[in-house]
Amino acid sequence: MEELFATACLAIDQEADALEQLSLTIWRNPELLFQERIAHDVLTNFLEERGFAVERGYKNVETAFRATWECQATGESEHKAPNIAVLCEYDALPEIGHACGHNQIAQLGVAAALGVKAVMEKHGRPVGKLTVLGTPAEEGGGGKIVLMEAGAFDDVHVAMMCHPCSENIALPETLAMQQYTITYHGKACHASASPWDGINALDAAIQAYNSISALRQQLKPTTRVHGIFTKGGTKANIIPDLTQLEYCIRAKDRRELEVVAQKVTKCWEGAAIATGCTVDIDHSQIGYSDINNNRTLAKIYEKHINMVEPDRRNFTETVPLSHLMINYLVLSGDNFHRAGTCPVGSTDMGNVSYVCPSIHPMYRIGAALNHSKEFTKESGTRPAFLLSQNQGKALALTAIEIMSDLGLLGEITAEFREKTGQK
Repeated sequence: MEELFATACLAIDQEADALEQLSLTIWRNPELLFQERIAHDVLTNFLEERGFAVERGYKNVETAFRATWECQATGESEHKAPNIAVLCEYDALPEIGHACGHNQIAQLGVAAALGVKAVMEKHGRPVGKLTVLGTPAEEGGGGKIVLMEAGAFDDVHVAMMCHPCSENIALPETLAMQQYTITYHGKACHASASPWDGINALDAAIQAYNSISALRQQLKPTTRVHGIFTKGGTKANIIPDLTQLEYCIRAKDRRELEVVAQKVTKCWEGAAIATGCTVDIDHSQIGYSDINNNRTLAKIYEKHINMVEPDRRNFTETVPLSHLMINYLVLSGDNFHRAGTCPVGSTDMGNVSYVCPSIHPMYRIGAALNHSKEFTKESGTRPAFLLSQNQGKALALTAIEIMSDLGLLGEITAEFREKTGQK
C-alpha cells in the first residue's frame, strides 16, 4: 500500500502548479448558483485533457458534470468494484465572491482524482471507479439534491469532500435548513393625504421581523432563524402594498426543524392579522438535511491527513452542536489546546449523506470566518492552495485504501445502514 500512496502523492505534487491555477481561475471569476459556466468549463477541460471520461451538463443540470476513471480486472464481478465519488463545489456568494472557499473544494477534488488515476494507471490496481462529481449551487440551490433526485448517486458506494474553514474538524455537525419567502399584501394609497385608506405591508414585515427576534429567546442554542428584507416598498409617500422577506430556519435535524418552523410561521401569520394584510409563505425551495457522518470512513481520512500533515493539530471527535459560538477544547497529543469557535452551517452534502456513506471534513486555511470578505482573500492565497492540495492527497489515499479492502468498505456500509435503518 505504501507504494500506491507514494504514487498518488507524487502525481498530485507534479500537478501542483496547474491545480493552483485551476483554483485561482475559479476564484478570480466568482459565479452564482447554477451560473458557474466558467468553473464548469475549466474543470471539465482540465479533467478531459488528463484522460478522464467527462460528461458535461450532467443529469440535465447545465453547470454540473461527471468525470470518471476506472480500473477493471478480469474475473472481477461488477458488484465487487466500488465506485468512490469525490465531490467538487464551485459556486460563489453574491458580492463577496468565494467567501466559502469553493474554489479550494474544486481544486482538492480534482487533485484527489489525479492521485487515484495515477495509481490505477501505474499499478493496475485497485479495481474500481473514481468519480468526480461537479455539484453546482451549494449556496442555497441544492445542486447535490437536484443531482441526487436525478439518480447521480445511485451507483455511488462512498461520497467524500473537504471544506475549508477556520478550524480542523474531522466530523463536523451541520444543521438542517429550510428556506422561506414571505410576501405580505396590503393596500397602497397616499401616505399623507389618506393613510387611513391604506393597509401597510411594510408594517407587517417589520412586525414579523420583530416577533421572530423576540422568539429567539425561547429557541435552543442549536437553532438559527435569520432573514432579510428583499422588498420594502417603492416610495416614502406611498403606503407599501407589497413587501417580502427571505428567511432561513436551521435546527439540529429535520424533526426539530419542523417544530421551529411551526413557531416561526405563527409570527409571520400573526403579523398579517395584526396589520390587516394577507400573507403568502413559500417554502418550496430545496431544504438541507443535517449531516450523517460516517465515523469509519472519517477515521481512514484522519489517518491519511495526519500522515500528509504530521504537524497538523487535529482531533477525532465531533464538535457538539451545543458548543456553537463557545470556545471548545481539542486534544493534541497529551495536551489540550483552545481552538476557537465552531463554524457550523448547513450543506446539501447532508442530504447526500443519507443516501450513501459520506464525510465532509473541515480544514483550516486561516483565521478568517466563512462568508466574510477576509475569507474571500484567504481562499485565493498560496498557503490555502497548498493546504487544499494536502486534503486532495488525503482523499486520494482514503479512496485507494477503501478500493483495496472490500472488508473495509463493508464496515463503512454496515455503519451507514445501521444509522439510517436501511437494509
